[in-house]
Amino acid sequence: MRIIAGSLKRRSIKAPSGTDTRPTSDRLRESLFSILGSDRVQGARVLDLFAGTGALGMEALSRGALSAVFVEQHPQALKVLYYNIENLGLEDRSRIIKWNIRKDLRCLRNEAPFDLIFMDPPYGRGLTAITLEHLKKSGLLTSASCIICEHTAEDPLPPEKEGFIREDLRVYGKTLLARLSFLSDKEESH
Repeated sequence: MRIIAGSLKRRSIKAPSGTDTRPTSDRLRESLFSILGSDRVQGARVLDLFAGTGALGMEALSRGALSAVFVEQHPQALKVLYYNIENLGLEDRSRIIKWNIRKDLRCLRNEAPFDLIFMDPPYGRGLTAITLEHLKKSGLLTSASCIICEHTAEDPLPPEKEGFIREDLRVYGKTLLARLSFLSDKEESH
């Protein structure tokens, strides 16, 4: 695995061995950032949920994001995540939080809202809708926040009436890549 573009272009990223972590492929990452465009990434505060290797957040940092918070709970993935951030020299713009996102997002309660949120939960566990519900209640989103969700058809997105609008959806084999925007309670009531 490698960083695709930006200041860290072609730098290697390690991935944990085994099947517990499913890193986003270079091809899919390239498509994802193409969908986003550079203006969405430049200067952004990034949240990388189910971070795994950290490839999505690190790619954003390489492309000009201001900072990234990585949330992961798997010990082997955390070890690799710390290594990757240090190896790429991103310690001053990164923060890693060990947390079980299935419960809630209390670990982020002191954070300001994020501009760009990546979520790539383990497939087939129903975590897509749960995580979006946690995000909705968290206070971490504004109407300008962009959420990128990597999921499968078995883990569908909640209906749009539940606080999010699907702006774009791409299919890559069994993987779906959705770009969502957030409707605050005020916007939803109109």
